[in-house]
Amino acid sequence: MNNIKNIKGTKDILPDESVIWQYVESKIHLFFKQYGYSEIRTPAFENTKLFKRSIGEDTDIVSKEMYSWIDQGGNDITLKPEVTASVVRSFIQNNLGKVSPINNLYYIDTLFRRERPQKGRYRQFHQFGVESLGSKFPEQDAEVIALAYNLYKYLGLNDLTLKINSIGSSDTRKLYKEKLYNYLLPFQNELTGVSQRRLVKNPLRILDTKVEHEIKILNDAPKIIDCLDKDDKIHFDKVLSLLNKMKVDYFIDHKLVRGLDYYSRTVFEIQNKSLGAQDALCGGGRYDHLVQNLGGKSTPAFGFAAGIERLILALDIDSLNINQNLDVYIVSVGDNAIEFSMNIANQLRVQENLTVATDTLRRSLKSQMKEANKLHAKHTIIIGDNEIDRSEIIIKNMESGNQEVVKFEKVGSYFSSKN
Repeated sequence: MNNIKNIKGTKDILPDESVIWQYVESKIHLFFKQYGYSEIRTPAFENTKLFKRSIGEDTDIVSKEMYSWIDQGGNDITLKPEVTASVVRSFIQNNLGKVSPINNLYYIDTLFRRERPQKGRYRQFHQFGVESLGSKFPEQDAEVIALAYNLYKYLGLNDLTLKINSIGSSDTRKLYKEKLYNYLLPFQNELTGVSQRRLVKNPLRILDTKVEHEIKILNDAPKIIDCLDKDDKIHFDKVLSLLNKMKVDYFIDHKLVRGLDYYSRTVFEIQNKSLGAQDALCGGGRYDHLVQNLGGKSTPAFGFAAGIERLILALDIDSLNINQNLDVYIVSVGDNAIEFSMNIANQLRVQENLTVATDTLRRSLKSQMKEANKLHAKHTIIIGDNEIDRSEIIIKNMESGNQEVVKFEKVGSYFSSKN
């Protein structure tokens, strides 16, 4: 019988790697709380209409990549391909706008898209991000962008590129789409089939192309920033001014538009060269009309999403100083010693808050000592029949090699004195 294997596009996170994920996630939680953001958790699946209405039916995500099905009750359900729509749905449903005029929220979540698997990109993947709902002012844009930028710095990434642009209001984009369409139309036969379809449906998406000759064609294309109205330009200039004040380095990328339909005004992306061609770490922007489009009261908002897999790929793991050491490994030899070891392990875990491992395979003394070394135990407790007869144990410092004999009743206080 053939072994059952994981589905293409998924990945097991094994214990050696899981400690890295735990470290990164704990740092993300801590950092967001320093900015005054609160965690929100939304369901793994939603009504399919939510994503069709928010992301856009013509997007690749909705038309090609979503995992959708009709359940036993006849409900059209989709595993979350992104989080913003779910957060906005929750914001509306739970009247969070009435609870507070500003809702600064963050998440760490598992998402699903049927994309082509590649390095750092899977069909089941993990994201963290921020959704700030309530403020229309440029300082909210600047704070969230600085938060994302500073988080990567906090985690030890230095080779960062922050790209920023403004895609203006819906009227701005309508005017710009027309200009871009007219510019690209003479080059239509030189475009790929994908870009030809985008030219008809939404020429803005052609700006995301990675095809070399299309990039050259776009070099002389009109810039959306030249189509901004007065209010959009004032807003964008203030965002840039605030970033300058906070010493957040950036450059304006006129081709940056982001791939989702709900964005308006400021959009941004942070990249890291160590990731190669697919160098984006995170991206986001302002989405002032999404809440209203999903049935809520008009509410301005700004946010970003970031991939955890890509973040871990970019990190210098050896420099993170992740503590994987075990406090105590208990070596027991003999039936009576097993009972004592279980009792002492429980005492040290519950009363002294230590990480403790015991042997449940009844291995030899030599094998258990090897296991203690393998687990990087700081101390080893050795219990055998002789120790039980004398109501004492041997505690070995695994770094120095020094050993001490300690009475049973003094074990807890011994470790308390070391902390």
